[in-house]
Amino acid sequence: MPVAYCLLLTACNSTYTSKKTGYYKIEFPQRAYQHFKQDGFPYQFEYPVYAQVVKDSTYFDRDLQNPYWVNIDFPQFGARIFLSYKAIGGKSTYKVKQPDGTYKDSLGTNVFDLMVNDAFKLTSKNETVASSIKDSLFHTRNGITGVFFRVGGNAATAKQFFMSDTTKNFFRGALYFDVTPNADSLKPVQDFLQADIDHLINTFRWTSK
Repeated sequence: MPVAYCLLLTACNSTYTSKKTGYYKIEFPQRAYQHFKQDGFPYQFEYPVYAQVVKDSTYFDRDLQNPYWVNIDFPQFGARIFLSYKAIGGKSTYKVKQPDGTYKDSLGTNVFDLMVNDAFKLTSKNETVASSIKDSLFHTRNGITGVFFRVGGNAATAKQFFMSDTTKNFFRGALYFDVTPNADSLKPVQDFLQADIDHLINTFRWTSK
């Protein structure tokens, strides 16, 4: 586990706020938020009224070991935040590379340190097209600890994050667009959605299932 993340666990509470950047004038919807809280879900948060929370059909319907994976869709922007959840100590199917280069499904335990390392590895896969990759630690007033990743350039996802209590729950999010990545054209929308991601993080809470 990265040393910086360990140090964060003793940091004082604060509201997470990303660095603001400028963008040219575009008409965006007025900000307002609604509550996402489902019976049995181990988490809750607030998300924009101009977005929709939908089941992740890839995992929710076909792979019942991940019943708490959802997406936040922004139809007017062609954008989606993929949200995944794993219970620390629980079981998940992982892809294991074989000697011949192929991958085989293997059932393994969700280990906190390994999931943190995987989050950093997933972000680093953008290095070939990224102009920069920056990670920042945060600890919200709700006691939520995590890391936010900013990826510059034409990466498939410019904004990723994860949050965990280190003992029971691990939650990850990543923003994608339904178009070929182009940093210049997507920047205004990315900057607008950054505030919504910040709000999700700052209103996020763990709940008892």
